[in-house]
Amino acid sequence: MKKGLALILALMMALSLCAAAGAEDYSDVTIRIYSNSNSTERVNWLVAEAKEAGFTISLDDNSVISGDDKAVQAANENKDGDIIFGLNETRWSQLVNGTYENLKIMDWTPSWAEEVGEYTFDGKAYGLVVQNILMLYRNDDLGTKGEALHFAHWADIVDCGYTWYRQGKVGGTTNTNINNAMLYAFTDPASPAGGISVDGWKALWKYCQNGVYTGDSYGFDPLNKGLVQVSTFYSSSLYGMVDNAAENSEHPLTGTLQPENWALVDIDDGTYYIAEYLGILDREGRSEHETEAVKAFAEWFGSADVQAAWADEFDSYPCNAAASAQIYDETPAIYTLKNCSLTTVPGTDMIYADYVAAHSAEWTNIMTNLGFYWADNSAAPAEPDWDNLDWATLTQAAAE
Repeated sequence: MKKGLALILALMMALSLCAAAGAEDYSDVTIRIYSNSNSTERVNWLVAEAKEAGFTISLDDNSVISGDDKAVQAANENKDGDIIFGLNETRWSQLVNGTYENLKIMDWTPSWAEEVGEYTFDGKAYGLVVQNILMLYRNDDLGTKGEALHFAHWADIVDCGYTWYRQGKVGGTTNTNINNAMLYAFTDPASPAGGISVDGWKALWKYCQNGVYTGDSYGFDPLNKGLVQVSTFYSSSLYGMVDNAAENSEHPLTGTLQPENWALVDIDDGTYYIAEYLGILDREGRSEHETEAVKAFAEWFGSADVQAAWADEFDSYPCNAAASAQIYDETPAIYTLKNCSLTTVPGTDMIYADYVAAHSAEWTNIMTNLGFYWADNSAAPAEPDWDNLDWATLTQAAAE
């Protein structure tokens, strides 16, 4: 259960601010940050709290940069970044291993490194938030009327007998992780179709073809309004969305940690988890004073007190064990689901997260080339002739 934290966190943040205030003054340095965890609310909160702690930061919200690919692309092109946070293991593996020409992660180990457990790229980047993808359903009269939903695999949604919400575009972190969960049961290292069996692509096409798309980016709103019976959403912000559900619906979802008219679909495979990380860019031309300011900010932002406040404000789950202990008496159900990203893919020595990293570009190309996730059902493309596809071409980026 979540603790009553407003007063405690206010005190903790005050102490954190006092500690920051007692250090060297870095307010003269503007710290340039890139992130995909950049809703307007998050950006405004972080800018204000950082200012109180003596830091000046520059961070675009998602009206300017949307998604992890855009955040990394902008940082790589602009070459002015000091910090990157958010993203996921796949993208961080690329950053740490030097995939991007102009992005180098600086060697750095914060004082709270041991508090984030396994969520580290040692000496480079450290975990902030644990995220996973959820499949939810209404179990009231606008949903299953009390029937519990149990699937073996995520793709079983296409035969569930209920209406479901689907995404409306190929890209984006949430959409990508939904695809990762949907394709998990269909891995085939020998398949020319990006290491996924053709049956997997057929199932994903059926998910698009027969799903409902309402223009909502993530799927909470149509479920909340009773427009669909099953939907998908990400774990961070879910409880806050349910708390405020009545603001946007005449038939809202009710109950957060103890749901009243909704539930998680019980899926044997579990779900796909990611962790978001924080790292410092080794920007050319940055002075020693500026670098110390950047390191001080990263130390402050990833600390237990600040991460507890961030988690409480935005209903996320901290990687930092000391932060999560401030927030919860026990781990919420949405974070106790089986983590399929850490299971070994049959026929390989790779966990699924690594398999995704190895094939993600091919999957994006396949979906883009075949026209997955059309926004307008009246203009849906014809279903592919699955038996006669040139997968060697489809796994490549489309020619411009």
